[in-house]
Formats: sequence, C-alpha cells, structure tokens
Amino acid sequence: MSRHVILGKGPIGRTLAGLLATTGHDVLVLSRSGAPTPAHRRAGRSTGPGTITHAAIDGTDGRALTASAAGAEALYNCVNPPYHRWATDWPPVAEALLQAAEATGAPLVIAGNLYSYGAGTYPMREDSPLASTETKGVVRAAMWREAQARHRAGRLRATEVRGSDYLGPEAEQHAHAGPRMLDPLLAGRRLAPIGSADQPHSWTYLPDFACALASAATEPAAWGHAWHAPTPEPLTYRELATRFAEAAGAPRPRIAPVPMWLVRLIGVGQPMLREIHRIGYQFTEPFVLDSTRSQQVLGLAPTPWPTIIAETLAAR
Repeated sequence: MSRHVILGKGPIGRTLAGLLATTGHDVLVLSRSGAPTPAHRRAGRSTGPGTITHAAIDGTDGRALTASAAGAEALYNCVNPPYHRWATDWPPVAEALLQAAEATGAPLVIAGNLYSYGAGTYPMREDSPLASTETKGVVRAAMWREAQARHRAGRLRATEVRGSDYLGPEAEQHAHAGPRMLDPLLAGRRLAPIGSADQPHSWTYLPDFACALASAATEPAAWGHAWHAPTPEPLTYRELATRFAEAAGAPRPRIAPVPMWLVRLIGVGQPMLREIHRIGYQFTEPFVLDSTRSQQVLGLAPTPWPTIIAETLAAR
C-alpha cells in the first residue's frame, strides 16, 4: 500500500482516486474547498483496503503542496480551470506542482489534453508537433515543455497523459458526450452538438484515462515523455449517439448541429462559448488520436465500445 496525492477533484481526479483506493492505495485529494462532492463520494467507494481523504489547499502554494506530497508515491495534476482563465490560472498552479515534485521526489503525473497539437494534426500521435497557436493550446504546450525540461535536467520526474473528450460514469454536464448528450437523447429530444455531427472524433473513457495516469506514475519508462490515454476507434458524434440510443432502447437520435458562426455570436456574451469557438476545428474536422505507442509502454488497452456504453448507461 502506498500514498498518492491528487490535486483536483473533477471527473478525472475522482475517477483516479476511486481506482487507486480500490487497488489498495491511500489517496489524498486536494482542492480549494477540501470537501468531497456527492459525485466524489460515489466514485470514491472502494472495495479494497485503500482510503480517500480530502484536504483544502491553495493550488498555487508550492510550500503547501510540498508538505502535502511528502512521502507520496506520486503527485497528480488533475486540475482544470475554466477555459477563459487558462492563461492566468494555469501557470502558477503548474509552477507550484513542479516545486512540490522537485522538493519531494514524487513523480509528477499531469492529466493533459490534445489542445497543444493544434488544427490539422491528423491523427495526433505523441511525437506530433505541439504546433497550436491558440491560447489554450499554447498554455498547455508551455506547461509540458517546462516539466519535461526540468525532468531532463534531473531536477524532478514528470510525465503527461493526454486524453481526448472524455465520457463515462463520472462525466459532467459540460462534457460533449456526457449528460449534455445523454439527457436529451434518452428523453427523445433533439441533440445540438457544436460544429458537426459527422467528423471522426476520438472519445476517451474516464476509467481508461485513470488507468493510464496510475500506470505512468509507477512506470519509469513513461517518465520524461507524454503519452496518450488508451482510446478506442474514433466515432462521429452521430455514430456515438446512435450506439447509445440503440443500447438504451431510445428513439433514433435527432441531431441539429450548432454552426460555428452561431457559437461565435453567442460567445460575445458567454466566455465559455467564446473559448470553444476558438478551438472550433476540434468539432469541424477530424479530431483523432493514436494511442498505439502508449498502450505498449503502459501495458494497457482501451475498453471496447460496447462495454463503455453499457457501463455509462448503467451508472445513470
């Protein structure tokens, strides 16, 4: 049994905490409030000997993070600030985590995403250039480059696991394939995805994301590099919605995509949609990752689509 420390209690953080506790580890989850949400209590139920505890912390406080991570087997960055605050909120949190990893010697495992590759990267692989010119992608690329530079300098151990849009039992309302899709789908109402419903898209299952983070934490071959969470074959939004409908016995999906010009118009008054418009290519062109290499290194395979759909529906 070992001790793991997670900063962030969103869908990725709480799925990871539940996995680690179930496999016998003690987990400390750090957040601003220090209180578990009802969803975290559900995800954190453990059938193994591990425990999950919560504590409040300022994620920009390197000293506090260092004290919390002392003696930890691994330190995980599962934070996700609001889209419109990435440029201001991410840098101090990332720096504090690097300080804690350097001071404690705990490997830093970063829950990443695909934004840093930028438009036109198809398929996205771990060695694809971090070519994004969009603010959020630039921020995430800078975070990883700094972590990797310090790793190569021997100051700390770091790795990053990148996933695509996630889905699964713990997905929240903002997830494109979460309740935002499933609630109207199962009620027979019209779906309104952003951009297009017919472009191939990778969807990462939250439990697979968590497994990859946990594996990367203890696999020395993973340190110093970025990896893709094991992800099954891509599906268009329409294909995914249809599979969910068929499995649930719901009516065939009625889909009316929201055009990007309208997203831009609404985004004038809504910061979240304004930021979504800036990464509109993710919804209007193929957005596909290749996780072949990481599956080999981490010894993992993606959960098959029938299981993903069945488990997601069963958790509702």
